[in-house]
Amino acid sequence: MLRNQLDAWRTRLAETGWTPWLILGLAVFLRFFLLGIKPPHFDEGINGWFVDQMMKNGFYKYDPTNYHGPLHFYVLLLSQTLFGRNVWALRLPVVLVSISCVWLTFKFEPFVGRAVSRMAALAMAVSPGFVFYGRYSIHEVWLVLFSMLFILGLLGLWKAGTPDYLWCAGMGLAGMILTKETYIIHLGCAALAAPVLVASNRLHRLPDAPPAKQTWDYVDLAFVISVGAAAIIFFYSGTFFHWSGVKGLYQFYQAWFATGHEGHGHEKEAYNLIWKDHSWINYYWIALITRYEWPVLGGLTLCLFCQRFKNISLRYLAIYGVGTLIAYSIVNYKTPWCIISFIWPFLFMFGGAMLVIPLRYRLATYFVSAILLCVSLGSTIWLNYFRCTTDTEPYVYVQTYNDIYKLTRPLLELAKKDPRNYQLTGNMIRTSTYPLPWILGDFPHIGYYEHENLPATLDADFLLVQEDRIKDVEAKLRGTYYTEPLRIRAYQDTSKLYLSAKVFKDFFPDRLPDFRGKGPG
Repeated sequence: MLRNQLDAWRTRLAETGWTPWLILGLAVFLRFFLLGIKPPHFDEGINGWFVDQMMKNGFYKYDPTNYHGPLHFYVLLLSQTLFGRNVWALRLPVVLVSISCVWLTFKFEPFVGRAVSRMAALAMAVSPGFVFYGRYSIHEVWLVLFSMLFILGLLGLWKAGTPDYLWCAGMGLAGMILTKETYIIHLGCAALAAPVLVASNRLHRLPDAPPAKQTWDYVDLAFVISVGAAAIIFFYSGTFFHWSGVKGLYQFYQAWFATGHEGHGHEKEAYNLIWKDHSWINYYWIALITRYEWPVLGGLTLCLFCQRFKNISLRYLAIYGVGTLIAYSIVNYKTPWCIISFIWPFLFMFGGAMLVIPLRYRLATYFVSAILLCVSLGSTIWLNYFRCTTDTEPYVYVQTYNDIYKLTRPLLELAKKDPRNYQLTGNMIRTSTYPLPWILGDFPHIGYYEHENLPATLDADFLLVQEDRIKDVEAKLRGTYYTEPLRIRAYQDTSKLYLSAKVFKDFFPDRLPDFRGKGPG
């Protein structure tokens, strides 16, 4: 009786038109709520700095060793121009793209079914990874959007054959090329999944396997190729101001493959399994999925039974998803935000549980699915609003600490009170100070000194000094300062912050200056 009631409830829910809006509303809330709660990430600072250079140069100068396409930077330029140089403007485009990914999930309904697409959308809406990295100004969310659009186009061409899906596939491919060089992985896996699907179909034939009659012609194809090629050339050429950037479409291969093989500090060797003949298998992504993405883990498990799917689109998504997981596991370069690029197909497997698990276990399936979604939502809330800068969380990787507020808050507050304070002087005497160069980009008199470099005049309104250079710097200072330890992020030593007692005295009303210089004068 209870099972029949649940089935009836599920059917009515699937038929309602407001369900997608509720899911989208939840996705919007989780991604926008307290968007500025964490400081700009290391990569966000670099991306923002690139935008600042675009403001000076008038275009983005594509560098094939940067491993990222130009599209994201032009969108950031637009957002920053419209809304100012602030963290909300920096993150807004990616937040909107992340929400669009949830919306795009509904568009798979003609191929996987309404209930499956909505369950996948709900899982994506509350996923810790999709929410956490959907609140970062990084390229990966764009890659998710365009890879989903590309696969949607392929499925649509197979099942419907209309020009609309030709445009989806073409624009999805162009978007991936404009976003990140890892599009090669997704393109290769999508191609290899086709013969695997043919072999799968021969083992267990599907009624919907034959392709639909194609209703597009060569004129449609020519338009799609022309628009995609024009967009790629437009952005890679720096909007026609940097034509040598177009060469980067093939020049990046050597640098990218070297980075993928060597890792460059992102190898995650702690997750290697020693195998015979000294070969190994890296289970880094499985570890992350197990910790954070329980619906994804459920979907990945169901991929073992993909032959039981009587839907060719779900079977293809399972093969494609496993292929990309294997490919990303082989590549030595691993940063946790890449996970969202390849786990989205498993959300459809999670949604398709009802199609695989026997009817007698239907009630248990509902119960387990609800638990997995609740755990995912709880993990999302805990990670994004309570531990978003806690570096013991694997998803929190090279994240800037709240320590930087010791410098940025008083400095920006002074500038807000009196714009003349933008002329304050500062010396950053340490390596890798990002995201500070972007946060403090409106202050023209800040110098950045790495290695053994030092400014001609050390005293300034504020200084940030690397630990191993403190003794040398303090011996030459003559001013009076308040001092604070300041650590920008993990994997870095603690710096020492010096704030001029004359300039920042109002921020320390009950405290005497900590340092009085005795340098040569």
